[in-house]
Amino acid sequence: MSTPFVLAVSAETIHTDQPYTERLRRIGARGLEAEIWDWTTKDMPALAAVGTPITSMTGYIRGELIDPAGADELLRTAEESARAAEIIDCPRLNVHGTGLDAQGLPVRPGEATGGADWLAAARTLERLARLGERAGRVFTLENLNLAVDHPGTPFARARDTLALVRAIDHPNLRLNLDLYHAQIGEGNLIELCEEALPWVGEIQVADVPGRMEPGTGEVNYPAVASALARFGYRGTVGLEAFASGDAEVAVDRFVAAFSLPD
Repeated sequence: MSTPFVLAVSAETIHTDQPYTERLRRIGARGLEAEIWDWTTKDMPALAAVGTPITSMTGYIRGELIDPAGADELLRTAEESARAAEIIDCPRLNVHGTGLDAQGLPVRPGEATGGADWLAAARTLERLARLGERAGRVFTLENLNLAVDHPGTPFARARDTLALVRAIDHPNLRLNLDLYHAQIGEGNLIELCEEALPWVGEIQVADVPGRMEPGTGEVNYPAVASALARFGYRGTVGLEAFASGDAEVAVDRFVAAFSLPD
């Protein structure tokens, strides 16, 4: 058994009883890459010194897609994030439809209600893609779920993020296709993956319900892994899940779910 994917583990959700640099060391010792969230709370040179590759991080501090002032703030803080990403050589920077607070709730809640909102969001994302091109980074727009974790977030559904990224179609703006959120909000994961793959920058996973590792819930992740391989995906799959028990066992289950017969 081996994996055709690049496997990564979120240091925000695994080994949470350990100092942050130790979390990275333990992830790297497994031959895996790591993902982080808010870089402003981290000692970035210390993370770089650990040596574990960090494949994804939060790509903004504040801002949103629709409001002009919010869009300017998103671009300004995204530029700061791109500079921070250089310290750890992180290739992908993650963004959402609007800023999220410490509880994951939108700072400015509300659905996108009309064509003007969509056009404004597209203009902001076009600017973000050009920033990514200048910085040599890829910004990824993540889908979220509205029912459990992120109610009121604009452009949260996978079909929304896919529509925006597909319309802009720039190599420095891709999808962070989060299958945990998609399962809660939309389901039909294998067909969603097939449709979205040309625009995917990375895929994130956790089981449903509970947001724990594969094998603890209803999603047949080995079947998803087989389909992704069949569709030709060879990119990053990130575990953004909490451990149901022992952290190393959770990582074992993740690796097993995304390993295929040789």
